Amino acid sequence: MNFTRWSARLPGTQRRIAARTDTGDSPAKPRDNSAHSPGAKSSVPAARGEFERHGEQHGDRAGEHQDGRQDGGPAGIPALEELSVRDVLGGLPALVALVYGPDHRVAYVNDAYTDAFGPREPGTAAADGCPELVELGLMPLMDQVLRSGKPRTVKSRKVQAATSGTTGATANATVNGSATVARDGSYTVTCTPVETSGSGGVLIFAADVTDHAEAAERLRASERRLRETAVALQRSLLPQELEQPDDLRVAATYQPGGTDAAVGGDWYDVITLGAGRTALVIGDVMGRGVRAAAVMGQLRTAVRAYARLDLPPHEVLQLLDGLAAEIDPSQIATCVYAVHDPNEGRLVYASAGHLPILVRAEDGTVARAAEPTGPPLGTGGWIHTSGTIDLAPGSTAVLYTDGLVERRSEDIDEGVASLERALAGAKGSPQVVCDRLIRAMGVTAEHDDDVAVLVLQHPARTGHSAELFHNAALDLLGGIEAAPRARAFASGVLSSWRFPVELKDLGVLATSELVANSLQHGTPPMRLRLRRTDRRLIIEVTDGDDHLPLRRHAEPADEAGRGISIVATIASSWGSRRTPGGGKAVWCEFALPH
Repeated sequence: MNFTRWSARLPGTQRRIAARTDTGDSPAKPRDNSAHSPGAKSSVPAARGEFERHGEQHGDRAGEHQDGRQDGGPAGIPALEELSVRDVLGGLPALVALVYGPDHRVAYVNDAYTDAFGPREPGTAAADGCPELVELGLMPLMDQVLRSGKPRTVKSRKVQAATSGTTGATANATVNGSATVARDGSYTVTCTPVETSGSGGVLIFAADVTDHAEAAERLRASERRLRETAVALQRSLLPQELEQPDDLRVAATYQPGGTDAAVGGDWYDVITLGAGRTALVIGDVMGRGVRAAAVMGQLRTAVRAYARLDLPPHEVLQLLDGLAAEIDPSQIATCVYAVHDPNEGRLVYASAGHLPILVRAEDGTVARAAEPTGPPLGTGGWIHTSGTIDLAPGSTAVLYTDGLVERRSEDIDEGVASLERALAGAKGSPQVVCDRLIRAMGVTAEHDDDVAVLVLQHPARTGHSAELFHNAALDLLGGIEAAPRARAFASGVLSSWRFPVELKDLGVLATSELVANSLQHGTPPMRLRLRRTDRRLIIEVTDGDDHLPLRRHAEPADEAGRGISIVATIASSWGSRRTPGGGKAVWCEFALPH
């Protein structure tokens, strides 16, 4: 952009100059340029008007018709050649400044610039006399513009108020000899190279975007508050403290997405089912924000309620699928529900569109849970099925949400494969494994999705720990004579485990009532199982009949119906469930003294 000859290139200018020459007129002397520094080595014609309005000294205007019209516009509007660069820039609402030379000396500032930052002394170096340009960070940018000859733009740069106690949006004060703005402001600035007479210059064009910046900041603050609310809701709906089963060590981690990512609906849970069995759940509600977190909370509550029914995993997901469609048909969720039975050494699980469980064996090999996997919850019309994966002593299992493995730049299967490799080398406690997996997968505080990870270990017990965990089982054969044999078996086992006499007697009584109930109402095969952990004694009887017992009030004259009531009275807890191959299991627990 050549400011030196800009006004002479406006449309019609050359024609009007030629007309003046033909009539013997000559251009008037240029206006005195107040923005020109007397000490400057070169003038900057771009900052001055090229021509005075011809004919003003004679009381008339060149090119004016008798009817009051001017060439190039209606009556009262000046011709284009009568508008100088100063006239154009001076009337702009945007802030305009022209600097020249390697020191960026001030050549011109328009009225809007003066109103915002105060007058600037012509010829003063910008670094000394224009602190606002320094604060906006424009000095390196102007150097770059001079070197490259290409314009550059920076958006929404902020200038802080340099004084306090000054009223008025445009009030100014003097600091170190320079006027400074008295209120905060934000500007979008474009620096454009210009040609001056003798040296290069930069035209600074700044648009005041303070209102837009403040509106954007209010919007960001509102979004931060909403996100903080969603995060608080999300965390309040997650377990505040994980239940710790006797036979598993469990840890979990939840990390919300970065500040630019809305909170999702990831959740996890650990539910003790009784008789040493544990349910492990992880899920992800699609969507973001408070709504997704609220749906997640309802699903988690429902899972805990269904888990108390002690149903197989696929039946729990079947119930959950119908509930999810009722809660919000527009929201779908993925979920894995798994049950660990220490007597079986495996996980029985069902998946609704969720990522596969990974299990690391004691030797470091990693297995991926295979099908079956059904569609996500809330889609309906699908019969879920259960599968199994080994969880032997010394094994570690990982349940996780897609935020841990999904990346925009790669297929999700590659992310799962990366997690497998990370898990193969992850040793230590469950919490240590959680932290190592988070780091290995590159999840940071600015991650674009929330992440939930649930790690469980089935420890291999040795030494004193192994002495606290015992199992004993007896097949009940021979009809009614099975009852006294079961009592004798229980008495001998509990004595060998060195239980106090009172606890041993209670255990024998509970064994007798459970076996008697099974002999009366069940069908073969029947089995008695005793299990001791470091915290409880578990007594369980299984048979081939799938009718679950109910506790009822027995009348004084009734000869039966008191067995389950007696067990419920003397034991810490009791329950029943259907077994996968058909039949049922009835159990009770006694808490061990510390």
